[in-house]
Amino acid sequence: MSDLLGMTAAELAGAYERGETSPVEATRAALEAIDARDAELNAFVLVDAEGALRSAAESEARWARGAQRGPADGVPTTVKDLEQARGWPTLRGSWLSGDPTPGRDDSPSVARLREAGAVILGKTTTPEFGWKGVTDSGRFGITRNPWDPALTPGGSSGGSAAAVAAGMGTWSVGTDGGGSVRVPAAFTGTVGFKPTGGLVPAFPPGSNGHLSHRGPIALSVLDAATLLDVLARPDARDWAAGTHPGGSFTEGIEAGVAGLTIGYSPDLGYGRNDPEVEALAAAAVETLAGLGARVREIEPVFADPVAAFQTMWCAGIARTLRPFEPDHLTRVDPALLEYGERGRAISAVSYLDAMAVCADLGLKMARFHETYDVLVTPTVPCVAFPAGRNGPTPEQSDVWASWTPYTYPFNMTRQPALSVPCGITRAGLPAGLQIVGPRHRDARVLRVGRAYERHTGWSPVAEASRARATTRGRPS
Repeated sequence: MSDLLGMTAAELAGAYERGETSPVEATRAALEAIDARDAELNAFVLVDAEGALRSAAESEARWARGAQRGPADGVPTTVKDLEQARGWPTLRGSWLSGDPTPGRDDSPSVARLREAGAVILGKTTTPEFGWKGVTDSGRFGITRNPWDPALTPGGSSGGSAAAVAAGMGTWSVGTDGGGSVRVPAAFTGTVGFKPTGGLVPAFPPGSNGHLSHRGPIALSVLDAATLLDVLARPDARDWAAGTHPGGSFTEGIEAGVAGLTIGYSPDLGYGRNDPEVEALAAAAVETLAGLGARVREIEPVFADPVAAFQTMWCAGIARTLRPFEPDHLTRVDPALLEYGERGRAISAVSYLDAMAVCADLGLKMARFHETYDVLVTPTVPCVAFPAGRNGPTPEQSDVWASWTPYTYPFNMTRQPALSVPCGITRAGLPAGLQIVGPRHRDARVLRVGRAYERHTGWSPVAEASRARATTRGRPS
């Protein structure tokens, strides 16, 4: 069954159709991987093996009679524990969530997964309320990276990314308010996609307003597009959701990049990269040029909007913590409380000023895309660092956005942004390449990522397994 762990959702669907394997076998393989690895990685807060096998058996029967619900039917799936799932608690990594009372409703993403026949294995870890770029919490402990458990998988969707990279589920649904899908994808050698804001409905709405997005973490760009087809279906509970463009996000995904114009920025004019990460990103851009794209290194398009982002982020945390009495906050991450204090001091005028920065940023990027089809950057300036820290250096631990300078601007503009693996450093760790497109051009972004992916032939599960073999025995 171990051979099933590296199979993409597309490969599983093909194997189901040909009768070469079944949803029950794939689900058992994922559950065995969870039994083997999760005590070390701590990617799950809940696993429902009985429910997953029951769902897999139902899917297997549908495939046997040719009544499958689509390519997601029978695919072992996980969801981040910020999403509601009927019959399971939603604890959000925090003691403030109280007792683990089973929920009565599915979030839109979980509802769409069930309708598509996906096998939902369980819920994955998050820092408290998804507030930072690594994944640890006082309630559930530290989540670790399958490439080297001494390191962080990033966050805040770190449990989802670790699960996918370790074969503990084929794909996952994460949330991204400033990079929380793309950062862990880069750190774990997986694919992470933040769609256009509002494309994937959300309920209840996030406290961070328009910064928050839902999106897939997967083994391939093709899988990410397939999962997006499922997640982007409408849900009446999200009054602010956008209109689905129609069709499938897999249509035209194999069209390649010939004739596209790519603007490449190694640092957006204000970042500072690990030299190996920058070299890997530059080599990836050269690959895209070799595939027929017109690539130009660009001048900075905008100044670092981190102050405006921090205003919005801290205000959102203050809103999250507002319902709780002071004596309830004693077990909360002290750094989270500090962010909440900053948020309470923010005036309405300051918040509206930050929104004005978003509008100006969006206008600059709209003009940029009149010339360039996509923007390409490194996803993160660094690779995974030791688990249990909030940043790669002590100076960067207080403000997690200080080490994720290329992700949060595109939450502010609500543009689609994809992270694809672009190579491995000499230390044996993956780096990510970020591809950003105009709003509502999600298919174009996926098309560029797919062209690069098809050229590299990357397999996250196999690569992580090989890396783990070379690092076994390191202290964690």
